[in-house]
Amino acid sequence: MYFSILGMKEQGLKITQIARKLEVSRNTVYKFLEMNPDEFSKYLEQLETRQKKLDGYESSILQWLREYPDLSAAQIHDWLKERFQVQNISEGTVRNYVRDLRKKYNIPKVMQARQYEAVQDPPPGYQLQVDFGETKLRNLQGNLVRLWFMGFVLSHSRHKYVQWLDRPFTTKDVVDMHEEAFAFFGGIPQEIVYDQDHLLLTSENHGDLLFTHEFASYVKQRDFRIRMCRKQDPESKGRIENVVKYVKRNFARHRLFANLDRLNEDCVAWLHRTGNAKIHHTTKKIPAEVYALEKSTSARSTQK
Repeated sequence: MYFSILGMKEQGLKITQIARKLEVSRNTVYKFLEMNPDEFSKYLEQLETRQKKLDGYESSILQWLREYPDLSAAQIHDWLKERFQVQNISEGTVRNYVRDLRKKYNIPKVMQARQYEAVQDPPPGYQLQVDFGETKLRNLQGNLVRLWFMGFVLSHSRHKYVQWLDRPFTTKDVVDMHEEAFAFFGGIPQEIVYDQDHLLLTSENHGDLLFTHEFASYVKQRDFRIRMCRKQDPESKGRIENVVKYVKRNFARHRLFANLDRLNEDCVAWLHRTGNAKIHHTTKKIPAEVYALEKSTSARSTQK
């Protein structure tokens, strides 16, 4: 790798191009470029004698990668925290360790499409985005079970809430989950963004929205503004589209299903541990920390 980096640099490639071709970080490229051959030899000697922080978990990580080759380093990082209570290990450390294991044992990495969301943020407490997700998990007997979930995200802070069902949603379920979400967030936003879903909407006639009777009564009671979007519209509701993908890829993928109560408990624990606790890729801030300010300055009470 060291001599490949030097060679590519001599050919005129940029740091980002070298990092992409060799699948390493730009910091690694910078570090190697600053070394002369003697310094690099000493660096290799140190590597041979240094024990890595995750060596004690190598067999478990290797088993996960062989069983589920599409696992991301982010999901492995979460599993280490959930299953072994591993603390004080950065995601970057896990990412490097997983990359080395993949190369050592020839386990190819599955690439994922880049996430997208609209750039402009609404003010604190103004907007909540809501969407539905569906996936299959294996139960303890090894059979696939279809499960449904409803995701919520505050557009300003990216603070998330998720709740699961083991059957298709009814409009009453949607109303009940709104109440659970408002309790979780500690308030009600001014505007909520939805897909044009049959549980909420009976029809659209030249821009006039006709809501189901049960949902229309609930909106009137809770007094929030509704904004309906087309399905898979990233400009309008890219934040919740990304949450649905994140729940499927980081929380749900390869998780065993025991029962609905356990799944919802594990999901809330995941939200506190990872979903709302990691730096967001767009805002570069931790959702839980931004949400604490958002809640204190803008949320309407849930008591009505």
